[in-house]
Amino acid sequence: MKQFFKFFFASCLGFIVGSIVLSLIGVMIFAGIASSAEQKPSVYSNSVLHLSFDDIIPEYTNNLESAGFDIYDEKTLGLHEIIATINNAATDNRIKGIFMEVDALMTSGTASAAELRQALEDFQSEGKFILSYSKYYTQGAYYVSSVADEIYLNPMGIIDFRGFAAQIPFYKNMLDKVGVKMQVFYAGQYKSATEPFRRTDMSPQNRFQVRQYLNGMYDNFLEDISESRDISVPELKRIANEFISSNPQLAVEHKLVDAADYRDAALSSIRERIGLGKDENIHFISLNNYNKAKPPSLGSYSSDRIAVVYAEGGIVDGAGGNGSIGDKRYNKVFNAIRKDDRIKAVVLRVNSPGGSALSAENMHHELSRLKETGKPIVVSMGDYAASAGYYISCLADSIVARPSTLTGSIGVFSMLPNAQTLLNEKLGVNFDTVRTGDFSAGLTPFYDLTDKETRWFQKRTEDMYEIFLNKVAEGRHMTRDEVHQIAQGRVWTGEEALKIGLVDQLGDLDKAIDIAANMSGLEEYRIKEYPFIKSTWLELLEELSGEKDTDIKFESLLKTQFPDYYPYYKELKSLQESEGPQMRLPFFIPFE
Repeated sequence: MKQFFKFFFASCLGFIVGSIVLSLIGVMIFAGIASSAEQKPSVYSNSVLHLSFDDIIPEYTNNLESAGFDIYDEKTLGLHEIIATINNAATDNRIKGIFMEVDALMTSGTASAAELRQALEDFQSEGKFILSYSKYYTQGAYYVSSVADEIYLNPMGIIDFRGFAAQIPFYKNMLDKVGVKMQVFYAGQYKSATEPFRRTDMSPQNRFQVRQYLNGMYDNFLEDISESRDISVPELKRIANEFISSNPQLAVEHKLVDAADYRDAALSSIRERIGLGKDENIHFISLNNYNKAKPPSLGSYSSDRIAVVYAEGGIVDGAGGNGSIGDKRYNKVFNAIRKDDRIKAVVLRVNSPGGSALSAENMHHELSRLKETGKPIVVSMGDYAASAGYYISCLADSIVARPSTLTGSIGVFSMLPNAQTLLNEKLGVNFDTVRTGDFSAGLTPFYDLTDKETRWFQKRTEDMYEIFLNKVAEGRHMTRDEVHQIAQGRVWTGEEALKIGLVDQLGDLDKAIDIAANMSGLEEYRIKEYPFIKSTWLELLEELSGEKDTDIKFESLLKTQFPDYYPYYKELKSLQESEGPQMRLPFFIPFE
């Protein structure tokens, strides 16, 4: 009995001490929150906005997988909040110019970079300067920085200006060696997402389409730089083909940059522009701090609202998480918008290469119910709105894309691995079965599909393709055959998609919002953004309570430590976890 009371009171004491410690931690955390909330950064007169873009830029602020909790972390501004913040600075008399130090631009593609670049040009149109300096410009960083009035490159630096390329890994030989055969079914001669598992090189159709859209994106890229730097497009192509930009002095001679010099030379130029002496300090303010000091407006205080729904990432079954589009989560959003009488129109911002066909169909159905209320739906396309990403877009009253958006890819595929050789010959594991019917064993990786199962699989894939064609035909007011002619899994740029009727206009998110306002007859309105993003404090509570998924923690670590390889891991994992027919792009194009 003595031992019992001894352990009992020890446990009570431990509980009390633990509770006190947790309470103190909680008080410190909330005191930190209150303190940070009270501290609004100061914007001094004669200030310069400092842009570095060190973080990944999502479409929507904080809409990306968590990299773990850090009490000193600031929010990760989304593309459109960054643009709105730059627009604020353009009309703020305290901000005299922008100093850019961008080594790599971590957007998801060229369309996002073009929107950011346009915001910088709009800033200049207010009579303000932009200067840029870097030790190393990636192509994406140089593209955005090329708007600057002066561009500085370190004397030992480099501009990675070499043109565009698509590199696609093929796994068939590796799978053959380990004894795994991928049983592949697809609809659409250009639907090439399965090629890495059934070929060792690109098919002629895929090579043709990749060359077509790469050339289109590259032309837009060069035309923008040509206009800013006053260098002809043919000359820019020659510079890229000879990799002249790798030599700082030659980069100056060919007008890619204004000076091969150090950072202090760029700072001296800024001091001169804003009237400071040689040794006077420049009042720099970071993008995040300026965003805190002068948050972007979401419109008037009207009771009428336009919902802006950010759908970015792969389309997945279930709820999904930040940086992905799960039908369970997004259908709740669409349902809430449908029932909210204050919301008069919807802008769906899509930046997705596709994913689950079933999830896309579920969201298409919920969007159809929303549309039946008479609320206009306008789609704004980002870097990608392809395959299942186009599936959820096609019923919109109007579709707006960027010239370099990759869209279309109207096709379907399914895959099932057959590990019989691996199990039988490599590992010595054999399976036998007794069936009550031709399909009773299910679709298993332990045997070859029978002829009957193969026919079923192919027919199901083709049936899904027919559903896709008819959904597009209905949404775009075309016939099924007209859609089929431009579908078959082919990827189109936004410019090409406009010519063939897959989109209605070229423009950015603001243009889509203007169209939605006009369609609903609104002059005064307020923007309501979706979906809800968990705060870092809620993420912390989930970590402390053990509710955060182990896979998410592993992915956060991988993304932080190996950012260059993370997209490849993410793509393979997405294919591994996919269930049922898939509608997705066969690639991703990193643009840094």
